[in-house]
Amino acid sequence: MRKSDFYYHLPEELIAQTPLEKRDSSRMLVLDKTSGKVSHSRFYNLIDYLNEGDLLVMNNSRVLPARIFGTRKDTGSSVEFLLLKQIENNKWETLVKPGKKAKIGTEFDFSGIMSATVEDIGKEGVRIVRFESEENIYAALDKIGQMPLPPYIKETLKDKERYQTVYSDPVGSAAAPTAGLHFTEDLLEQIQRKGVRTAYVTLHVGLGTFRPVKEDEITDHIMHSEHYELPEETVKLIKDTKASGKRVIAVGTTTTRTLESVARDKGELIPCEGWTDIFIYPPYEFKVLDGLITNFHLPESTLVMLVSAFAGYDNTMNAYKEAVEEKYRFFSFGDSMMII
Repeated sequence: MRKSDFYYHLPEELIAQTPLEKRDSSRMLVLDKTSGKVSHSRFYNLIDYLNEGDLLVMNNSRVLPARIFGTRKDTGSSVEFLLLKQIENNKWETLVKPGKKAKIGTEFDFSGIMSATVEDIGKEGVRIVRFESEENIYAALDKIGQMPLPPYIKETLKDKERYQTVYSDPVGSAAAPTAGLHFTEDLLEQIQRKGVRTAYVTLHVGLGTFRPVKEDEITDHIMHSEHYELPEETVKLIKDTKASGKRVIAVGTTTTRTLESVARDKGELIPCEGWTDIFIYPPYEFKVLDGLITNFHLPESTLVMLVSAFAGYDNTMNAYKEAVEEKYRFFSFGDSMMII
């Protein structure tokens, strides 16, 4: 298939700029992947679409406040750093703007709290940077870092926690697993009271997930790898759910990629951790998922390709067309879609 097959027209005013006041008040388009039928609801009604014994699997990765602003020590000129992936201790893969100011050996200062030295230049201009701070780098980033919001969000985020899920725990993502942003603690309690179980994976979201597809033939696109962990408890819950004939529903494309990657690479789900660069597009035979909760994704993105693989290409593109007509809110702070 070609990249252009996954294009849809999206008016700019439908790109959500801020989160709703109440997380679970977002709209939810419900797509029956067998019939293609579309219906409309609200996320707080999610419980109506879940059955006792179903299992929700969520990505609990927490977003690092990875965007920091500093100055070159020798010239005082301003720079912006975006930390992408930890290599070892205080050494990170980093995007620097403007890149021409970040040659090997260049030193930077960040509000006197942290300093950095460029040690190498990697693929696509990524800088390998060593950071130094008197305190833990994560504590330093909490003080000076900003949330790495996508470039299509122009508004300032007033509360950093609104770009975190309520169940986020291990820090490491450069972008939020946004399908989970709609959950509240109260909604999770309602879901559990109904007998729906919950489980977690960890996939630290890198910008590779969101990099645009430049190649016309989608099979020529190469995904960047991201680190994941699949706990023993989650594997057991998935296997128990499958054995009882109930549904495993992934919350988000990152959860989907974790589960399907392990099933593909290991032949079955086993507790493990590693790196995945899985690229899911039609046709693809899913090995784990029975349902998917996700947001609305950018045209021609790897994420809308994954959704098309799960829900069916025609079903997906028709659902997106209807979402545009119904003026749903799109992307990270936008509305939700449930595919069952």
